[in-house]
Amino acid sequence: MTLEETRGQDTVPESTARMQGAGKALHELLLSAQRQGCLTAGVYESAKVLNVDPDNVTFCVLAADAEDEGDVALQIHFTLIQAFCCENHIDIVRVGDLQRLAAIVGGEAGAPGDLHCILISNPHEDAWKDPALEKLSLFCEESRGVNDWVPSVTLPE
Repeated sequence: MTLEETRGQDTVPESTARMQGAGKALHELLLSAQRQGCLTAGVYESAKVLNVDPDNVTFCVLAADAEDEGDVALQIHFTLIQAFCCENHIDIVRVGDLQRLAAIVGGEAGAPGDLHCILISNPHEDAWKDPALEKLSLFCEESRGVNDWVPSVTLPE
């Protein structure tokens, strides 16, 4: 048995639990950020915010359904946003369910087509202390430790 096989056996239940915990934390974070008016939705709107004030952005969510995987332009935008977030130490996750994401952030963010990228910013000058954000930051840090730079998160039903 190789080290990879041993790791794979030990971490399957743990990684599922971690992903579910991260999904719940993301759900809580999105609702909290929406209440505070700290969400920016849309690829172009997010790019503008990242260009103007990257230090104010605390988290990034990239969302794409299976049908979006073939959209080359969207994938290029994702690659550029990912690189920018990594360069500026902004935690980032991927979500594979645009409909579930739309149900969470709903009306204020606009149509589901506008939800491919969501940024969460600090509402004030002070650092935002949200337990869900801290959980997600830890999840992203642990994922980077195993070379998963943009971990996937499954939102709860």
